Amino acid sequence: MHRVLVRNASREGIGLGDRIGVANTFWTRLRGLLGAAPLEPGQGLLLDPCQAVHMYGMKQALDVAFLGAAGTVVAVYHELRPGQRSKYHSKARQALELPVGTLSVTETRVGDLLTIQPVDDDPSSDGENDDR
Repeated sequence: MHRVLVRNASREGIGLGDRIGVANTFWTRLRGLLGAAPLEPGQGLLLDPCQAVHMYGMKQALDVAFLGAAGTVVAVYHELRPGQRSKYHSKARQALELPVGTLSVTETRVGDLLTIQPVDDDPSSDGENDDR
């Protein structure tokens, strides 16, 4: 799974995470963070495409930001807890799952523009078959 760096361009480029995994296949989106260790600051998951998330089977709460096609935040959820779900967001293209408190600390809110940059954390990997 490749990784990206996410910054809030509307808040002086403050970082939301520098180790954000990208789930952009059916299987990686289906699995999401189920069974994963609790997220540490700087970690997260970008689901693409995604217009709603659920927390069924999860063991920890998450902050979730939904992004439109241009990277604009269209909805935010602070501390979405296990067993809960988000609303369906027709204007969303992606969902960004982060450790609880990240959206508050970075003051990320609806209307903010997030930038997403690739991170080359393993030069020996060509990105193929990372989805085993």
